[in-house]
Amino acid sequence: MKIYTIIVSCFFIMMSSSQAVSAAAIREISSGTNDSTTLISKHNSGKPVEKEVILQRVYVDGDISEESIMETIWSMEDFRAQYTGWQLISQNDKKIVFQKEINDISPLLKTNGYFGLSDDGTLTIFNGRPSESHIIQSFFQLDIKKLEGRTQKKLYDGIKISDKKHYNDVLETFKMYTK
Repeated sequence: MKIYTIIVSCFFIMMSSSQAVSAAAIREISSGTNDSTTLISKHNSGKPVEKEVILQRVYVDGDISEESIMETIWSMEDFRAQYTGWQLISQNDKKIVFQKEINDISPLLKTNGYFGLSDDGTLTIFNGRPSESHIIQSFFQLDIKKLEGRTQKKLYDGIKISDKKHYNDVLETFKMYTK
């Protein structure tokens, strides 16, 4: 009987101290800024909370993808642990926004991205071939007269972007031809 009482007492002590902790707030240093802190209020009612979670992925080419999911939050500690590596951007009563920098080009560029020239001679990324698509991103104006004929043709036809290395190589190659 004494062992049972001690176990039950320890359980209640642990429960009351965890409730005190759950009434506190987590301070997290945002990785992108100096000395900025964000408070994430913890849930203390014992009931789950439904929130929309927005996951923003920022790619090296500047594209930002968003994924929206509904989460049932029982414990902020457990919830926050699911998003280790994500930076908290904002939160309110209905939603929480996290962001993560991805060291790669976006899925859009991998599947359908082409380097090409805009009408004014600017090195540009298109969604599809330059002659038949819309502009995704523009970089710098090129001195087209300095380019060889076949290089000009490649740009007018479109240079398929295959991966991050190729993306960086093309940008680096054409920097020397800027006006």
